[in-house]
Amino acid sequence: MCAFDRRTLLKGALAAPWFGASWRALAQKQTLAQGAANAQADKTMEVSEAAGPTLRRVRPGDPAWPSTDAWQQLNVAVNGRLSVVRSPLAVCAEAPASEACADEFKRLKNPFYIGDTPALTQTCGWLDAWTSAPSAYVVAAGEAQDIASAVDFARRHRLRLVVKGGGHSYQGTSNAADSLMVWTHAMRGITSHDAFVPDGCAGRVKPETAVTIGAGALWGHVYAAVSAQSGRYVQGGGCLTVGVAGLVQSGGFGSFSKRFGSAAAGLLQAEIVTADGEVRTVNACTHPELFWALKGGGGGSFGVVTQLTLRTHELPDQVGVVNATVKASSETAFRALVGEFIAFSAASLINPHWGETVAFRSDNTLRISMVFQGLDRDTATRVWQPFFDWVANGDHGCTTTPPQVLTASARHFWDPAFLAQHVPGALTVDDRPGADPGNVFWTDNLVDAGQYLYGYTSTWLPASLLAPVRRGDLADTLVQTSRRWSVTLHFNKGLAGAPADALNATRQTATHPAVLDAFALAIIADLGAPAFPGIAGHEPDVRNGRRSATSIAQATQILRTIVPDPGTYLSESDFFESDWQRAYWGKHHARLAAVKRQYDPDGLFFVHHGVGSEAWSADGMTRVDGARTEPTSSRV
Repeated sequence: MCAFDRRTLLKGALAAPWFGASWRALAQKQTLAQGAANAQADKTMEVSEAAGPTLRRVRPGDPAWPSTDAWQQLNVAVNGRLSVVRSPLAVCAEAPASEACADEFKRLKNPFYIGDTPALTQTCGWLDAWTSAPSAYVVAAGEAQDIASAVDFARRHRLRLVVKGGGHSYQGTSNAADSLMVWTHAMRGITSHDAFVPDGCAGRVKPETAVTIGAGALWGHVYAAVSAQSGRYVQGGGCLTVGVAGLVQSGGFGSFSKRFGSAAAGLLQAEIVTADGEVRTVNACTHPELFWALKGGGGGSFGVVTQLTLRTHELPDQVGVVNATVKASSETAFRALVGEFIAFSAASLINPHWGETVAFRSDNTLRISMVFQGLDRDTATRVWQPFFDWVANGDHGCTTTPPQVLTASARHFWDPAFLAQHVPGALTVDDRPGADPGNVFWTDNLVDAGQYLYGYTSTWLPASLLAPVRRGDLADTLVQTSRRWSVTLHFNKGLAGAPADALNATRQTATHPAVLDAFALAIIADLGAPAFPGIAGHEPDVRNGRRSATSIAQATQILRTIVPDPGTYLSESDFFESDWQRAYWGKHHARLAAVKRQYDPDGLFFVHHGVGSEAWSADGMTRVDGARTEPTSSRV
């Protein structure tokens, strides 16, 4: 989910999750004081008490909170991998101006440090939505049985359970105060297969080249192993520090998805711990409905994935980038520029070769940050020549920086040593003593560590908008939208123009069907400088942040006038999306809900706007759908 182009509204040091969660003792019949977001849950609880006990989870200080002995038993069951979660930023609450706090914020500039710390998340919050908060305890799982023990314990004791892999969730799904965290960070094995057949599928499917990846692996490490070392390609995400399991379960798009489809489309098999504590292998032949739900139905809703097996592809010969900035002298000139680019893209970019972004900025600038595969440099240059010839014509009132077209062997695209030698500065290295030499990330993504969100929306744009009779409406709308806020089109996150195999594989996922006919995903967002409520000098700018959020909402409303039934990508969506079930999954939601009822009837797994979350209060602590169920007993 790391963006190629991002706006920075506020200045400040990198922030990290809130450590000051309050643990309050609650009487057995006392309503939860969770603020305005949970006011309705409190009312529901008060009304239902007379009829019977409503299922609510327990917090530290509650009479039902597990005893010290119970926690010790869990620690034994998980081979000593249980620990209390402590935020490294506690020092900043006590002494925000201290040298120790300053040192901690320096460390927070390293996304691998954030990823290695269970109390921290790559996104530290969203204004008026959520603030990252550490769990009470964490199980640093080393194997599936550790996770099964943690799931059993959480179910038996009615605990809020969260799962963290890469910790990149914009929706705050990988953290929750007063919870037990399952942390898959150590589960990073990567094994390649020359002829993989899913369990139980012998004789029913053809063997395929594949790779099995632990749930805690990061895409940067996977690409290094699969592409740089083995000469194959696996479809994953563009940001090297994003976790594998979360991206696949959300659908997942990378730079070359217009050729290879979504990450979820490549899933051949998964191992998952379900709410009953069972470790299950799921694929098209075994537990097929649960398998389907994992392909885009959202992480954290159906169980804890422990490993995934993904299809691999022949590696393209070459990949490359095209970078340029085109500036229009006026709004009229910008409208002409946008119209010309739409015509050009319809003719030249909606095909398997192209991906990544073009930003339509509020300052009448077009920022091009595209990538390509399967073309050499001369061919890619010829593709863009008509557009840049038009720009060079002085009659249009546009100027441009010299277009940059670079190519490299695809095998070197994720090779840290090669990039360090030939493209110095493209990658930043984890400089901690003893760090894995493979810990690298795109320098452009440095600002993502600890980012704070003020607004974020996404909308799939159907390819019908590129028809000659619709291009004028599209150009007008993009210009009008950009008057409120810049809008970026992610061409790789819409699959119009993809080959039949990629479309067919993605069609068999739970991702919103709108992606199949979308030429791009339009994102309107403010990923502001890191901010952290509770640390003096690093507070979010509430006034300006709310102004930004309002402008983003207005811009999105304008854009969606030409998309009557918009779909949105759940990993990059509005936290406040009202009709989220339809927006995330369309017709697939009813089927996903049935899978949820089958495999997690008591709602052990909860994330914001996840399948089944409407049955719970906003914090996931109290059931509000009228159900009065007690958690099922342990399988042990």
